[in-house]
Amino acid sequence: MQVSRKKIIVIGPVYPYRGGPSTFVSYLYNNLKDKFEIKIFNYKLLYPSFLFPGKTQYDESETSKFIVPNERVLNSISPITWFTTAQKIKRENADLVVFDWWQPFFGLCHFFISYFIRNEYKGRVVFITENFISHEARFVDAFLTKLGLKNADHFIALSKIVEEDLKSISRNRKIHRAELPPFDVYNLPDEKEIETEKKKLGFNADDKILLFFGYVRKYKGLDLLIKAMPKIIAINPNAKLLIVGEFYDDPSFYLNLIKELKLEQYVKVINRFVKNEEVGLYYGLADLIVLPYRSATQSAVLNVSYSFNKPVVATKVGGFVEFVDDEKTGFLAEPDSSEALAEGINKFFLLKDKIDFSSNIKKRISKSLFYKFPEIFDEIISQVAQ
Repeated sequence: MQVSRKKIIVIGPVYPYRGGPSTFVSYLYNNLKDKFEIKIFNYKLLYPSFLFPGKTQYDESETSKFIVPNERVLNSISPITWFTTAQKIKRENADLVVFDWWQPFFGLCHFFISYFIRNEYKGRVVFITENFISHEARFVDAFLTKLGLKNADHFIALSKIVEEDLKSISRNRKIHRAELPPFDVYNLPDEKEIETEKKKLGFNADDKILLFFGYVRKYKGLDLLIKAMPKIIAINPNAKLLIVGEFYDDPSFYLNLIKELKLEQYVKVINRFVKNEEVGLYYGLADLIVLPYRSATQSAVLNVSYSFNKPVVATKVGGFVEFVDDEKTGFLAEPDSSEALAEGINKFFLLKDKIDFSSNIKKRISKSLFYKFPEIFDEIISQVAQ
């Protein structure tokens, strides 16, 4: 006799939206679909356009790597859709309802949906918390976070720092641990393509490429990395910095800094969101990925780096302390210090032939807590059934 699979409703963004949360939810679906019946309730509107700092919220890649089945039902600013989404969830009679949480902006939306379903799904509402409060938090963010997470029965924290933050509001609700997946769907080009692109960007064959990847905001510390470049070049004159990502801050601040430090010949800037087809090309060029963040919980950039077996230099903030094995998968530097960043990067070049970064990264990936998600959901469902 065939046993019916448990059903899980996931509320979160997937294609056609771009970015980390959309990618994460798509990976989550693929990780769960063989064991559970998964239904994703996607957004009809994620952010109002006037609140989104980038060019577009949508994935403009020619071939998306992340298309998974979903139903676009939810508008983040329309209370009518909050109610109709809750009604749909009730009719599904699922075993669990899972919200993907990463941004206080969704506090009202998530609060009301979870409030409307609380009687039918008592003990079965789970919040996956990618972040607790956003990196650039204001007072209202703390309020919206507490409100948005209020009706959770269980939490799944994706880093130790988020787990610790959740304890301040958990009120004895169980906090489970998982993490982001290795984002391993991007293709690495062959050596000839990489060599051609390197030349196209104006780099020499023997240049040592540092890659800053992802959208640019103050908390990501790109200015610290630019300020570190003279100290890096003094010891490694072939070092070059490649900045690839859409600027959510005013780019003139960073461009003026490059000019003031006379770094024009050492820094290349590509100010745009990178399509799926190009991700592997830029990572393929890089000797080292640099994450000079002022604050962080975890980072999809780090997980993409690991998927390409690329070592990193990251600051000792948030989840980086947990996810970067110092002198094994990369190096950790003190935060808010261009001197510490330069020291970490120069240390990498000094030791890069003495440390087997690739093997160490593969070992870390093999132990990823992302693969615990089916086990965690099994545990929660069995507790509810008791």
